[in-house]
Parts: sequence; C-alpha cells; structure tokens
Amino acid sequence: MLRQLMNTDEQLNLLTARHVDLISAGELKRKLTVAAKEKRGLRIKYGADPSAPDIHLGHVVGLNKLREFQDAGHTVVFIIGDFTGMIGDPSGKSATRPALSREQVAANAESYKRQIFKVLDPEKTEVRFNSEWLGGMKFEDVIRLSAHVTVAQMLARDDFSKRYAENRPISLVEFLYPLVQAYDSVMVKADVELGGTDQLFNLLLGRELQKVYGQEPQVVMTLPLIEGLDGVQKMSKSLGNYVGVNESAKDMFGKLMSVSDELMWKYFLHILCREPEEIKAMQAKVASGELHPRAVKDELGRCVVDRFVGAGEGQKASEEFARIFSQNELPDDMPDIKLSAEIGVIDLVVKAGFAPTNSEARRLIQQGGVRINDEQISDVKAVITPADGMILKVGKRKFARIVL
Repeated sequence: MLRQLMNTDEQLNLLTARHVDLISAGELKRKLTVAAKEKRGLRIKYGADPSAPDIHLGHVVGLNKLREFQDAGHTVVFIIGDFTGMIGDPSGKSATRPALSREQVAANAESYKRQIFKVLDPEKTEVRFNSEWLGGMKFEDVIRLSAHVTVAQMLARDDFSKRYAENRPISLVEFLYPLVQAYDSVMVKADVELGGTDQLFNLLLGRELQKVYGQEPQVVMTLPLIEGLDGVQKMSKSLGNYVGVNESAKDMFGKLMSVSDELMWKYFLHILCREPEEIKAMQAKVASGELHPRAVKDELGRCVVDRFVGAGEGQKASEEFARIFSQNELPDDMPDIKLSAEIGVIDLVVKAGFAPTNSEARRLIQQGGVRINDEQISDVKAVITPADGMILKVGKRKFARIVL
C-alpha cells in the first residue's frame, strides 16, 4: 500500500516519529485531515544555509523526515538561504560563516541540490531561493516587517537573553535573521516547518508572522541534533567531526567505525531510521555478549555506505577495512606521489593532500600520526630521501605510495 493512501492516524504516527518538539499534534492532525479531504498535499518547509557545499549525516536527520512527508503525499519546499548567505555571520563571533560571493553561493546551492536528492524525491521537491523575495525588498519594507516583532519577543530567544544578561553585544542584524526566516514561511505559505532543536525560536516566530499576514500558522517540528564523530559536539564540517554524503565508501566506512559504541545507536535511529524495537533487540544481544559492538558498527557502516554510495559498496568497504586494519595490509587504491629529490616531511604530507596546511601537517606529526614504511616520524624537521615503493601513512586511513 502506498503511504499516501494511509489514513490520518497512520500518517500522524509515521510523521511524528523521532521528533523532539511538536507544536502541535492536534494542529498537524487537523491539517492532514483537511488536506486529505481536499485531495492535496501539505507544504513542508525546510531551510538550508549554503555557506558550505557539502551535506553530511547531520543534515540527513532532517532530510529523512522530509522524505517521510513526501512518501505520505506531501510537497517539500526546500529553501536555500542564498540572500542571507551573502551577508555571513552578523554577530562576528563565527569564523565558519563568512560572507560569500554570489558565485560561491550559487556553486554551493547547486552542490546542495545534487546531494539532497540522494534522500529526497525530486518530483515532490520545490527548491526555492530566499533572494526571490528578499532581494527586491526596499528599506521601508524591512522597517514594516520589523514592526511586527518586539524587542521583548526577540530577547525571549535563549541565546539572546543570556548574552543580554551578561552585557554582551547583540547586533540589530542578528535580530533580523530570525525575522527573515519567519518571513520565508509567509512567502512560501508553509503548512509545516522542520528544523533542529536550535531552531525552535525561529520556527515559532514563523507561526506568529503568518498570523500577522492572515495565514494559518505553520505546525512546528524540531528534530534532534546528532553528535559528530567526537561524540561531543554536533556534527559539523568546520569541526571536522562529520561524515559527508559525497565521501568515498572507504572514508565513509572508516569514519563510522570510529563512532563510539554509545553513539552508534543514535545513528541507527536517526540516520538509518531503524525501528526502536529493532534497536532494543540489538542492544540486548550486545549486553548478553551474543553480539559484539564491532559487528553492530560494521552493519551501521555497510548500510550507510550502501545508501549513499551504492548497493554492495558497503560490503566492499567492510572487507577493505578488515584487510587493512585487522590484517595490517595495505589498501589497493593508494595514490602515487612522484618525487625526484629529498623532501621535508611536512611538505610531503601536504603534497600528498593529507593536510591542507603546513601547520596542520606539523600537528599530525607531533601527535604521532605520520609514518614512513610503518616507522613513526616524530621530528617535524625530518627530511625524507625518497625510494620507489616507500609508503606514507597519515592517521589510520590515509596511505600513499612514493614513486621516483
């Protein structure tokens, strides 16, 4: 049976699984009932910041939920914040959100579109750019829009209230950001908006602004922010604790095998959307010793790789990982580095593409992560005399062969 033929209660059970905040279940049920009677789908809004071209597994949590809405017969309105992306971080606190040129935003947006359709159905996705309505606004339009929100309302946002209490500056532009996101909801006539738990204030502001403009307020649903590979901070490319959906099978699998035993269950639930009962059964087997955590993690890695790289690629990556790390063998697809003279170890690591800068290469060496022919190099000033077939290893997963 197609999911769009489910009754309202069945849809509600599917669509509200794994959420954190829902405002409100009653409103969502009523919207689903009305839409079914009118034989139309709801409009589900989701916004994305195009400050970086890559989508990682943290984004997949939201994309999975959007796909469930699509499978139930609804339309996803995927908004790319190209206008706000060209402004950058208004607080000046973040170096990870610099102002981007129109060309950079456009390139990142195209990359986003290619990657989101690894999860979303393109036939049920409406991709919009908020420059469509924000780019043509005059200053008087911004003032009129701002008149609908009070400073007291803005200070109700948790991070704003804390900074205000601590006498730390808050720019007026920062106040405009939530307002812009709320106005996006008005312009696309959103029935439902999804976001991470850190977006709750902005999503609720969208409800309030829709009322001002005579629209029925959107239902707000937040989803959990999953921790990255470090198990502490939320997954982020800028923190280097991410798994990108466009990564190679080898890198994707290797990264997932480094996830903690505790965190892997969260990945099963929110990235692979396994049923809680199935996860509890696996946890019971691990607790009893019937199943080893490494075998569970191997399944996680194989399934994620199969989903984003291709069917059967997960098994290949698993076998390669076991061969390299369990049997201490070398990978088959090592890149070659052509050298004709002596080279400093820092320059070698950078030349191999295993570190973006000299300072990063120096850090890897000092941490004991660089080996030549399995001999650890700890001297950052070491000079390497190249020989045919010499193996450079950086970290646990990066190998290169030196050729003259």
